[in-house]
Amino acid sequence: MERAAVFAKQRHVLACDMPDSPRPFLNVASSATGRLWRDRLDDAARERATAIAQQHAIPDIVARVLAARGVGVAEAAAFLEPKLRDLMPDPSTLTDMDAAVDRIARAIRSRETVGIFGDYDVDGACSAALMASFLASCGVAYRLHIPDRITEGYGPTNEAIRAMREAGASLLVTVDCGTASHEAFAEARAIDLDVIAIDHHQAPVALPDAVAIVNPNRQDDLSGLGHLCAAGVVFMTLVALNRALRGSPARPFDLIAALDLVALATVADVVPLIGLNRAFVRQGLAVMARRERAGLRALADVTRLDGPPQPYHLGFLLGPRINAGGRIGDAALGARLLLCEDDLEAGRIAVKLDELNRERQAIETQAVLDGAAQAEKQLADNPDSPVLIVGSEDWHPGVVGLVAARLKERFRRPAFAVSWRAEGLGAGSGRSVPGVDLGRAVRASVEAGLLVKGGGHAMAAGVTIERDRLTAFAAALETELRDGVARSRADDAIGIDAALTASGARPALVHDVARAGPFGSGAPEPVVAFPHHTLTEVAPVGQNGHLRLRLKAGDGATIGGVAFRAADQPLGQALTALRGEAVHAAGALSIDRWGGGERVELRLIDVARPRR
Repeated sequence: MERAAVFAKQRHVLACDMPDSPRPFLNVASSATGRLWRDRLDDAARERATAIAQQHAIPDIVARVLAARGVGVAEAAAFLEPKLRDLMPDPSTLTDMDAAVDRIARAIRSRETVGIFGDYDVDGACSAALMASFLASCGVAYRLHIPDRITEGYGPTNEAIRAMREAGASLLVTVDCGTASHEAFAEARAIDLDVIAIDHHQAPVALPDAVAIVNPNRQDDLSGLGHLCAAGVVFMTLVALNRALRGSPARPFDLIAALDLVALATVADVVPLIGLNRAFVRQGLAVMARRERAGLRALADVTRLDGPPQPYHLGFLLGPRINAGGRIGDAALGARLLLCEDDLEAGRIAVKLDELNRERQAIETQAVLDGAAQAEKQLADNPDSPVLIVGSEDWHPGVVGLVAARLKERFRRPAFAVSWRAEGLGAGSGRSVPGVDLGRAVRASVEAGLLVKGGGHAMAAGVTIERDRLTAFAAALETELRDGVARSRADDAIGIDAALTASGARPALVHDVARAGPFGSGAPEPVVAFPHHTLTEVAPVGQNGHLRLRLKAGDGATIGGVAFRAADQPLGQALTALRGEAVHAAGALSIDRWGGGERVELRLIDVARPRR
């Protein structure tokens, strides 16, 4: 009865009537960011939310979050507690998995030296660390190589292949790359080096010659696991290897303890947090909270991560620092940190990555300003352009992905940023919006001969392009993406999960909502609206255009918040203009533990003036 009373009390914090779709939520048809606010739940979903709350004795707001994400009444209990054992398929459903496992198991049993070639991002570092840790646990020698972004570029090269063979490797495993490495794999075959690729990027029709290419996104794979990141596919491979090696002298590998790396890669690579990925992240966060991995423990200390890790910390604190080495420093630093078992060495690497991340931020800031100016000119000339392409000879190749991401966020359409070299060759990176498959468009351009090379997945892609092909590439992208971008922009409303008052935003409520997570790509973070709250404070904080604010309800209760990178954006301009007035505010709730205790903070994403 006591728990039911608490739930009943929480139902009363939903202070506004929930409007019937398609009527705008709180009648906000155009906000400070120019978007409509829409209730995530239609009539049927609201009825389902009521049934979920009643049958499972959970707060209304949690039931609304579940119903808005398509969870049925019968599925709610299992969804709130995703179990890896319930969601993990047989790894053999992946094409070529059995062939890959047979060859790696043979290398382990015969104590061959195994080469590992990874990508220079978080997913690549985690994938490489997973494979290396497994081989080490089996007593197998390995050689790890992470390519330099500038001098080597993405994927294995002939030189790297030969170096692996000269180092004694008879088997090479590429992780988070290799699906389109025809030339490098041909070189490996010529020098008697077996190759296995474990990847997740979109695949061409014709695959390179290899012992096995394990990739759920290859066109003949029917596993339905295309949403996994590379570390997720590597984890599946290790599950199969554990099974294949059962009874051998090699000690069993602790698969559960490895889930912290799978969770980190899954969040950082922005793959959809659905199905198996939810279980990976949910259980991986629990493993990470135990602070058993020296490298992640050191990195958490450097970032002053307090309290249990959340997806936000993985995506915005830990991930960027691991990426920093690959962007502007030593590309292997991230993988070395994750493999490190010595606290002193882990601390040294973590400090270095933190320093590189600060340097990266300074480089990025200037590049984003330049890129935004180019994008505004492009849109002034062609307001309906479905994709933005900007570039400069002054940009560091390591920040072009970040520039593309910022432009995508600001202008709400796919964006590419290119770092041009003096000889007319450019290294570019693109970021997409929901519903627009950028990886497929890039693969089509590669096959049409418009790019030197390129690849990726739905939300992100990388390209190498000749300057004299830029116009043709841009035209091909416009043709390929126009309809999808139009649909995405037409549906670019802010989905609202519930309305609260400042007095209702309590830590217990945030913890309850977190049970419906983890949230991220494919599982949008719950957004709550605070109707008719007075905007009492707006002030700059930090060096990156963040604004700190405070909202006050009619009963005097207040809630603090932050609008990230908003100062020079329409949102920041609106906040400054509306200071002292009543507003409707929308954002995501989080727990602030700075200085001890727990306080709820609003991460503001939009604001609107109430209609009179």
